Formats: sequence, structure tokens, C-alpha cells
Amino acid sequence: MKIACLGWGSLIWNPGELVLASDWQADGPLLPIEFSRVGDGGEMATAICLNAPPCQVLWAPLAFQHLDKAVTALRRREKIPSDREDGVGVFTINSLTVGVLGKWAADRQLDAVIWTALPPRFKDVEGLIPSLDDVLSYLISLDGQTLAHAKFYMENVPEQIETPYRREIKKLGWD
Repeated sequence: MKIACLGWGSLIWNPGELVLASDWQADGPLLPIEFSRVGDGGEMATAICLNAPPCQVLWAPLAFQHLDKAVTALRRREKIPSDREDGVGVFTINSLTVGVLGKWAADRQLDAVIWTALPPRFKDVEGLIPSLDDVLSYLISLDGQTLAHAKFYMENVPEQIETPYRREIKKLGWD
């Protein structure tokens, strides 16, 4: 089975136990990504955000032959409990596959695609999409280790993940 993982954040520079079969590729599908999730380390992390414009994400083939093992590795890497249903997205390809993701995956002869499916989170509320003002105010309020970690995260997200929030965050002097 040929399985790929989609990425747009820290998976790119730190895949952990998610073993890649090759480097990340820049020609992933277009997905609505935004800096809309306060991560466990305090960073403003990227997440699929349904009100965001699409940007081209990255992808990498995985060194797993079994989908369940790939999903388990992604869950461990992202520290997502196994009983959390929305933590990992899974798409399997078949002869009737349609849609943007289906066409993209079929063009690359993939059997399955996985990704981190954690929703936006703000003020400890899962699913709450922060406004741009919320994000800027939050980032300005950071200090110490949390500030350093948040800047490190922002600096390491691939440039192709260019979002409306990122353009405004850069105006704070964050690149």
C-alpha cells in the first residue's frame, strides 16, 4: 500500500516517529490552512480552517505498508489520544474516487492519504476560530520560552504556507 502524509506545519521539520520514505514534496493539494490553533507549546499553529483560502500543502510518501500503522505513528507524533476521532484524517483511494483530494492522490498513484485533523483552537476551546485581531493580540502577549517557541514555529513553517494571518504576523517582525 502506498501511503502519503500531508503536512503544513511542524511535521515538515520534525516528523518524529512518522517515518518518511522520501523528502517532503511541495506539490501537495490545495487546502484551507491558517494559523488558527494555539498549540500545546503556546505557538500559533497551522490547522485546516474552513474559512481560510486554500494554499498548497506539502506531502511525503510514508515508509509504512499498513494504514493502521501509519495512522498510529501520526497519532503518536501529534500526541493525539487513540479515542479522539477527529485527530487524524484518512482518505483511501478507490476506482470511484472523485474530488480534489481524490484526483490529486490518484495522479500520484497513492492508495491512501493521512493528515493531522486537529481543528482550530483558541482560548482552550476546540473548534473556535480566532480572528486576525485575536491572533495578533495573543502573539504580542507572549514572552519568555513561549515567545521563543512561537517564533521558532513561525520561522520554520514552509514559505509556501502563505496565509492571510501569516502576512499580518510578518508585520510584527516575525518571519
